[in-house]
Amino acid sequence: MGKCCRVSRLCILFVVLALVSVATIVTLWTLALTGDYFTAPWDSYRLPTALVPVSYNITLWPRLRPDPNTGLYIFTGHSTVEFECVDETELILIHSNKLSYTKLNNAHIVSLIASGGGSAPSIVSSWMQPKTQYLITQLNNKLTQGQKYQLYTEFTGELADDLAGFYRSEYQEDGVRKIVATSQMHPTHARKVFPCFDEPAMKAVFYITLIHPPGTVALSNGMEKEIVNTTIDGIAVTKTKFEPTKKMSTYLLAIIISDYTHLSYSQGDTLIRIWARRTAIEQGQGHYALNVTGPVLDFFQLYYNISYPLSKSDQIALPDFYFGAMENWGLVTYRETKLLYDPLTSSNRNKETTATIIAHELAHMWFGNLVTLQWWNEVWLNEGFASYVSYLGADHAEPAWNVKDLIILDEVHRVFAVDALTSSHPLSSKEDSIILPDQISEQFDVISYSKGAAVLRMLSDFLSEPVFVQGLSRYLSHFAYSNTVGNDLWNHLQMAVEANNVSLPRPVNDIMNCWVLQMGFPVVTIDTTTGKVSQKYFLLDPESNIKVKSPYNYEWLIPVRWMKSGEVQRDIWWLMEKEAVNLEMCNDSLWVLANINITGYYRVNYDHGNWERLITQLNSEHQVIPVINRAQLMDDAFNLARAQLVSTTLALKTTSYLLMETEYIPWQSALDNLHYYYLMLDCTEVYQPMQDYIKKLVTPLFLYFKNMTSNWTHIPDRLTDQYNQVNAIRMACRTGVTECQDLTTTWFKQWMDSPQENLIDPNLRSAVYCSAMAAGGEAEWEFGWWQFQGSSVASEASKLMSALACTKNKTLLERYLSYTLNPAMIRKQDATSVITSVASNRVGHSLAWDFVRKQWEYMFTQYGVGSFSFASMISEVTARFSTEAELQQLEEFVEENSAVGFGSATLAVKQAVERTKANIKWLHQNKQEILDWFNSQIQA
Repeated sequence: MGKCCRVSRLCILFVVLALVSVATIVTLWTLALTGDYFTAPWDSYRLPTALVPVSYNITLWPRLRPDPNTGLYIFTGHSTVEFECVDETELILIHSNKLSYTKLNNAHIVSLIASGGGSAPSIVSSWMQPKTQYLITQLNNKLTQGQKYQLYTEFTGELADDLAGFYRSEYQEDGVRKIVATSQMHPTHARKVFPCFDEPAMKAVFYITLIHPPGTVALSNGMEKEIVNTTIDGIAVTKTKFEPTKKMSTYLLAIIISDYTHLSYSQGDTLIRIWARRTAIEQGQGHYALNVTGPVLDFFQLYYNISYPLSKSDQIALPDFYFGAMENWGLVTYRETKLLYDPLTSSNRNKETTATIIAHELAHMWFGNLVTLQWWNEVWLNEGFASYVSYLGADHAEPAWNVKDLIILDEVHRVFAVDALTSSHPLSSKEDSIILPDQISEQFDVISYSKGAAVLRMLSDFLSEPVFVQGLSRYLSHFAYSNTVGNDLWNHLQMAVEANNVSLPRPVNDIMNCWVLQMGFPVVTIDTTTGKVSQKYFLLDPESNIKVKSPYNYEWLIPVRWMKSGEVQRDIWWLMEKEAVNLEMCNDSLWVLANINITGYYRVNYDHGNWERLITQLNSEHQVIPVINRAQLMDDAFNLARAQLVSTTLALKTTSYLLMETEYIPWQSALDNLHYYYLMLDCTEVYQPMQDYIKKLVTPLFLYFKNMTSNWTHIPDRLTDQYNQVNAIRMACRTGVTECQDLTTTWFKQWMDSPQENLIDPNLRSAVYCSAMAAGGEAEWEFGWWQFQGSSVASEASKLMSALACTKNKTLLERYLSYTLNPAMIRKQDATSVITSVASNRVGHSLAWDFVRKQWEYMFTQYGVGSFSFASMISEVTARFSTEAELQQLEEFVEENSAVGFGSATLAVKQAVERTKANIKWLHQNKQEILDWFNSQIQA
């Protein structure tokens, strides 16, 4: 009787507790739904701070064959995450997306125990919140502050081909179709692989075990520790356990299972391995990456004054990969075109790309991985820094290339074009403004990478490189294995400034904040008649409406390096206000040139007299002006003309000296700016006079390289000469130099006649293929397509893929566009490149735009953010827009797809509308003046 009574009391107690818990959940839901004074924790996209992960113990088993019942490729797994409670809570929120959970013995999809044998609260219920991507567990009692707990789950996910999370990549080798199970966790896809605290500040140690078919190789961040062949449910498998990782963010985790092989060597205590398809390794395509990795690692260990933190450095080339590369700590993933270099078929441009991208990713091993940003609003610090020092690392590995100067073309000039629009954005945003996964993805743009690199290069210049490196090293040592905000770096650089008695007009923090916390950049105007120097926010469209308020009123603290008639002035002069006077710059007979070597992130304008003196200098003895500044003068002049600050005629006059120029950087700067003229004018009556003028300029360059290479039989020694030789052939053929067109057509015909023997120099293939495709017909195109499909070298396939878009046959271009929706024809990762290549063809532009409009919903919903670079696609496809009709089509496109959305391309769409309006205005104001000038030069 007494026993029954006790049982009844216990039953009543449990029922009451259950009812209270259910009532709590119902109340929370009610408040969340009604919005009364309360937002449920799971409705916020940011994790609560009550729980902090300590470690994950994860086992994953991807199936490399489709499920016979569903036809889907899947993976199964189980995970234990240990976390510490730092604030008492009854809720466990952990990220999870697109995972199906198995009900455990406790009738829930999670189980919870206390570490160290203590007691844990009971689980009331667990459920998914798909919108905010959470797995939520409600407990019957609060977790204890300071206590560690372990949350266990079992789950299944799809091993899809979406290039995000844990996904599959496919390729053909020796006629056999092979599958790679690989990963891309960055920025918010780890939650698609296992339940986790998927924010960069939530660092933890990862214990990884992978189950995979016998004969395949498993890789992860740590070194393989134990490899055992065993049987699970009657299936023979291999189980590979890895060393625990260092304490790191979830986005840096990597897991790969493949049939790959590798090259390796040890450098000190670090094992370096290059992994790729067996055929690629056998053909020697991994040797260059292996040879360059050691010197780059050496450079960064000296640069940071911190040893490489890991026991191994794996780098792997993947057939399908969304980004160029990803800096997973200890296992860096790359597109094949970025890592592999074939000495027989790859160009030196491919070689330079491999060196700089390896340097970029390895720079992250310290800056980004060892010390990590607190949140995604300061992505620029990670990516801008790696972009800047990648040129230093590559320069150390290949000192003969002089690669450091290429940052001007590849980063500074590139980002100026975007940052001069009112739809740009500051490098750093407020933390609470970057919340959604799409907003996070949007941060990885040209502003973060290229402007970030440019302003850090400027900072290093005015501090001096030794002081910059000293502050950086102390910063990395102080914050190792933790997270930071931007001001932490400025503070450590300021300590280095003070320790070295560097004279600055303001603290580092004050100087840098005006470059980081407001968008855009200034144009510095120097009036040499008075010595007055002023600054103004530079906008390509001076009439555009600035809607974003700046905390610095669009003024900057500007370091000015300058020279007078060839004599460099020793000290930096600082422009600290809207305008000031520098009497040393006052001169009516000698020319003044500012922003020497473009170390500052700004444009420069002058009074008309000084511009004329500079142009006279270019035309008489251009070598007196530094090579980078010859490029700067043209780039500044053309963009100042677009902004109506100088005349278009003056900008065009800066190109006339190119008849005597043979250096790559100025030529490339000129061609980049004339490219805008092509976009705007190649469907107008200006096109032919423009072609004739550029033909006149490029013909001497074409003949210069013909002589240098003994009639195209030798390769120029300098890297930049090799690049400019390509420019000479590309532009000579494009503008109708008969000798060039005959040359490329003959070379391509010889290859068609002997397909197994391609004698075209690898450095010239991009230009030759495109020229031959443009001049040819269906036979040339079909031959190119056949070679593309059969190519085993990714860089060669990439050249052919671009060249196929050069044909002038609309039917072939339409067919090529249709292939982008069939992954068997064009890989998902390459679809964007094909569409944008067709759009860059004056014959294919309207076809590409019609295709994007028609297929947008399909591409956006079926391919997803992991496959298409939607931002670059929108930017390139709309680049030629310059009529009211095209603006109307663009605005209608935006309206028609508002429900579908634009995801990571949202900002690019706004920029496209703004750019189109500016183009319309520019064309109206400048077309006649440009036509008159080109005609006058042809007749001269």
